[in-house]
Amino acid sequence: MSLTPRSSEAAEGSGRHGGGRRGGGVQTDRPRRRRRALRWSATVLAVVILGTAGAGYLYYEHLNGNIRKGARSSGDGKAQKTAPNAAGQTPLNILLIGSDSRNSAENLKLGGSKSSVGGPPNADVQMLIHLSADRKSAAMVSIPRDTRVDIPPCKDPDTGKSYPATNDIINTTLGRGGAGCTLSTWENLTGVYIDHWMTIDFSGVVRMADAIGGVDVCVKQNVWDHPTPAQPGGSWLKMTAGTHKVKGEQALQWLRTRHAWGSDPLRARAQHMYLNSMMRTLRQQNIFTDTGRLMNLAEAATKSLKVSEEIGTVKKLYDLGMEMKSVPSDRITSVTMPNLPDPQDPRNHVVPDAANSAKLWQMLRDDVPLDKNGGTSDSGTKQVSAKPAPAKTPSTEPGRLGVLVQNGTQTSTEAAVQHRASAISDVLVQAGYARAAADTSGAQSVDKTVVQYPSADLQGDAEAVAKALGIPTSSVKQSTDVSGVTVVVGADWRTGTSYPKESKPKAGDIPDGTDAVNGADTSKCMDVYGPYRW
Repeated sequence: MSLTPRSSEAAEGSGRHGGGRRGGGVQTDRPRRRRRALRWSATVLAVVILGTAGAGYLYYEHLNGNIRKGARSSGDGKAQKTAPNAAGQTPLNILLIGSDSRNSAENLKLGGSKSSVGGPPNADVQMLIHLSADRKSAAMVSIPRDTRVDIPPCKDPDTGKSYPATNDIINTTLGRGGAGCTLSTWENLTGVYIDHWMTIDFSGVVRMADAIGGVDVCVKQNVWDHPTPAQPGGSWLKMTAGTHKVKGEQALQWLRTRHAWGSDPLRARAQHMYLNSMMRTLRQQNIFTDTGRLMNLAEAATKSLKVSEEIGTVKKLYDLGMEMKSVPSDRITSVTMPNLPDPQDPRNHVVPDAANSAKLWQMLRDDVPLDKNGGTSDSGTKQVSAKPAPAKTPSTEPGRLGVLVQNGTQTSTEAAVQHRASAISDVLVQAGYARAAADTSGAQSVDKTVVQYPSADLQGDAEAVAKALGIPTSSVKQSTDVSGVTVVVGADWRTGTSYPKESKPKAGDIPDGTDAVNGADTSKCMDVYGPYRW
């Protein structure tokens, strides 16, 4: 897996380069070969090889002892698991995190100033691996590290320290309660339930790159990512135009590079391309028949990983890898969350592009493939249940039920719609809910409209309120955050008095701004931003 250190960023700041461009040229690569082998990051590949690396029990226990573990969630995550499909299968979501920790001599040597030692780490690379319920397609989704988001309350499971909710860039989450806080932040942002997390640091990337023996990468022009008068810092990656095999520290330089590509989101593209190339390299090397190399990779992988505790054994990681292995290369799609400049700090930070990112999250929640290579019938996992749950009987007559309506139409780029809560409370009054009233305490930011209720006895009342507004029953949720039936009007309902009918996305209908790369595409080269060509 790749990661992006904050080391040079301490010198370079956290800014996006103002002249960022989207690059990517075309270069003819080797003829396409069979691509049925697993093609993932170093971390995910490690998952596949661990179970066969040692023949003896003692070596197996040794590898188990290498793996560090932590709590799956340490924050207030609200996402719910997707319902099983007809075969009883559910999607699998794994969050891969690259830490910029300098709290070891090995990591400090690879980048950063001594002033960073002892400080909290940043989650400078964050990628969600989504494996479909039927295990026929997969997606890898990156969020730029300088994305400003709402971070929930988190508690560090190691120190017991509690952190209040805040609004900050997403890479700070790792220092506010560990990987479990990063996971909870993702869940609240996306609505996607995340099953596991894995982290790796600077030295882990170098260790894995050395064990692999090098990975081919490609640039269209000569590149040198070094400090300039306009922008201090850099990864110090230097190579001529064309394809080069990188390993060890040079591989880390490739994965760290940002300014030479022009922006932080373009760095994610370079990382996605590296991961695919690495998997091609491993397949060509036939490592599964080379016991010595296989053991070296297993040793490097287990020493490099920290994982959520429920998958903290070699066997569980191996089983996880076997599930991933069946996905064909052309059914794997890598994307970056659609984003826009942050109105509060447009040079340095980004925010989610509300409409396009919401569509991407919906595709993941509904398990809709990001590619079109599964055939016309492949439009997402069809969720089923034995019978639709019968509607609950309301406990109170509409005219006597207190209903609070809140304005959640504010987004990262748009102000809240004025008087929105009042408009919808008026609709409820006309429908017989005489005690419906607007909350005047201020606007919230909620992507999707929801009807909440605090306890089971009010579920029927909440469902009846949803029906009166045309809101689907799937948007009725129990919550400890409310004291009575509460309608939160989200950014999906900014106009009109009738709840808009949802149009479900189709396979391959990826929203704009994702910079998608298909796992079978071997033709891409990175375009170098002008000031970093030589």
